[in-house]
Amino acid sequence: MDNKIISGEELAWQRLADSNIQAICSNSLASYDATDGCYIISSFGEYIGISPKHRQIKGCSKKADYLLAKLSYFYKLSLLWYLIESKNIALTGRLVNPLNIRGGDIFFKGSHVLPLEKISNSFSDRDSFLKKAISLGGRLIDSGDVAIELFPFPRIPIRLILWFADDEFPASTELLLDSSCEIQLPLDVIWSTTIFTINAMLIDDRKLILD
Repeated sequence: MDNKIISGEELAWQRLADSNIQAICSNSLASYDATDGCYIISSFGEYIGISPKHRQIKGCSKKADYLLAKLSYFYKLSLLWYLIESKNIALTGRLVNPLNIRGGDIFFKGSHVLPLEKISNSFSDRDSFLKKAISLGGRLIDSGDVAIELFPFPRIPIRLILWFADDEFPASTELLLDSSCEIQLPLDVIWSTTIFTINAMLIDDRKLILD
């Protein structure tokens, strides 16, 4: 896999600083606070601030900071590259399995395999799955035994479809993307975005105490 997502933070900050502010906002659906010199973007129902000048990414709430701390490295790099690479194009509405995008076999090889079994093993009932998704700004979708749609970034919806175990089959989870993701982002950023989205569903909210 391209090592951009591993070693590209310096390049990402530089490119973001050199980019046209209006273009970034239009393409990514972010806003810009000229007073603070900071982009503001919605992620999992929270707002995140990105300062190219100070090279800082901060949550606009305690919950957003908690998510940043838990999702950490992959999230921050993916966010920077999303701001830089995203395009002002509409969603296609055509859902695809990651395996079916160009180069998507990487999602099912070695250390890059998506840990979807962790979702299946962590949620044994509809209510807990839906409650967690709603806490991340998600919404209910009519599919599987229960399905939700999350927005890690404004132009990158991710659907998680859960089937509970029965007498014949074990529990399983499917992840689907809008086909426009191939145009929006490089493959490595798509991969890391799916990883931190899965991880977001697994965060223990009981450790978060809001003011």
